[in-house]
Amino acid sequence: MSDVVEVRGLRKVYPMGDDEVVALGGVDLSIAKGEFIAVMGPSGSGKSTFMQIVGMLDRATAGTYLFEGNDVAKFSDDDRADVRSRRLGFVFQSYNLLPRTSALENVELPMVYAGVPPEQRRDIALEKMDIIGIKALADHMPNQMSGGQQQRIAIARSLVNDPALILADEPTGALDTKTSRDVMRLFSDLNAHRNITIMLVTHEPDVAAFAKRIVTFRDGHILSDIPNVERAA
Repeated sequence: MSDVVEVRGLRKVYPMGDDEVVALGGVDLSIAKGEFIAVMGPSGSGKSTFMQIVGMLDRATAGTYLFEGNDVAKFSDDDRADVRSRRLGFVFQSYNLLPRTSALENVELPMVYAGVPPEQRRDIALEKMDIIGIKALADHMPNQMSGGQQQRIAIARSLVNDPALILADEPTGALDTKTSRDVMRLFSDLNAHRNITIMLVTHEPDVAAFAKRIVTFRDGHILSDIPNVERAA
């Protein structure tokens, strides 16, 4: 398998007056195509900073980050925005749906930014919604949907540009236990049956247990990186 993400010696340092805070202290990690990886750790461990850098929402202070073999440090701001819109999918805890926009239009949104023609956008969005099992909600507004349905809309939206990697940041944090399990089974199915590469950030062991590999951060370093034998088989 080829690597979607490869980081070596990744560091992120924030100045704090005369001092500095080391959020990442030299991280080495690769994510191969088709992997489902959970990144865990307590608050301040560096896991969220790592996701921000992998998602090209922030820049590393030092180290190397290759995305699909390309050195991200050489990307301009426009290059990074283009890769985010075309090669990355994002799913957040708060869903990030536009409140006055239908489910279908919310799913179409990344394709609007990518310049996809309207009719093509509709067809692709409906196809992804069908995969997720929410096509019937196309005309619903966010306030007409449950939290689980809204998160499924966000997942469908993350798929429309056929991303190389989906980044899911605490995607079950606002959901009850049963709905959380349903959403995580959906991620598992997308990975197992459609070979979609997923990096999940969570502090919940029950959520991380759905991944095939669990990486734990502490104090800006990787504490452990182990296969989840029950899921990796």
